[in-house]
Amino acid sequence: MKLSEIKSVLSEIQEVKFILPNGEPVPAHFHVTEVGSIQKHFMDCGGTVRKESVINFQLFTATDYDHRLGAQKLRSVIELSEKHLRLENLDVEVEYQGETIGKYGLELINGAFHLTNTQTDCLAKDKCGIPQEKPKIRMTSLQSQESSCTPGSGCC
Repeated sequence: MKLSEIKSVLSEIQEVKFILPNGEPVPAHFHVTEVGSIQKHFMDCGGTVRKESVINFQLFTATDYDHRLGAQKLRSVIELSEKHLRLENLDVEVEYQGETIGKYGLELINGAFHLTNTQTDCLAKDKCGIPQEKPKIRMTSLQSQESSCTPGSGCC
């Protein structure tokens, strides 16, 4: 989701809910401890220099069980961050503490923000020898040998 989409949603809801990829909710007493901009400048395995930029939200839960972050408060934190950090309308990623810090994508489903799993990938498959995936063929779509081969036809 882009930052502008999140702000738009926050204008329409009261309660902010985040749902983990396994379907469990982030505890309602979460905090958004950071809103920031992350730039990644790197070289892929094929030698191409690349740059990526995202907006980052860091979610944190503490022992202040009565804490609730309302939609308007989160929107004001985002707007303050936009002003001081000059944030662009980029995709938002979310960090959340599990067994280690997880990095997630974000999508809206039924008024709740769902953390989506992210994947690594090779950006230079053609240069580092990773073969293209073979097309998947259903075995049922192939004719069986019994119906296509008859004795003496020379097909076997």
